[in-house]
Amino acid sequence: MSNYKTLQHTEWEFKYHVVFIPKYRRKVLYGTIREDLGETFRRLARQKECEIEEGHLMSDHVHMMIANPPKYSVSQVIGYIKGKSAIHIARHFEHRRRNFSGHHFWARGYFVSTVGRDEDVIRRYIRSHEIEDQRQDQLKFG
Repeated sequence: MSNYKTLQHTEWEFKYHVVFIPKYRRKVLYGTIREDLGETFRRLARQKECEIEEGHLMSDHVHMMIANPPKYSVSQVIGYIKGKSAIHIARHFEHRRRNFSGHHFWARGYFVSTVGRDEDVIRRYIRSHEIEDQRQDQLKFG
């Protein structure tokens, strides 16, 4: 069985390692926001026919490995995920009814790299961040 995904006239396998941060690299991705954002990211990715295959939320940045179809550029998908998740955070965690202009949760840029043949290396890298994050949590509360 092939790892390739298909559209009507296309077979593809595009995977990207993406990292982005909250504005001013605030350490705000813990607690209830962290629990909620993982599923929010996955839901938003599915709306663009993408799949988040690996991901981890650190206190001040997000790592994910995302597969997206060729009909959407990486910038379209990441812009959509960051924009809609910022609105979600403003409404559910900051109790705002609408997203006021000038209110930004995520920093403007992001890091992206194609996965290619290094998929296992990138998966281990993302998972190692998760293990290190759990270890740090144990040190704080232990």
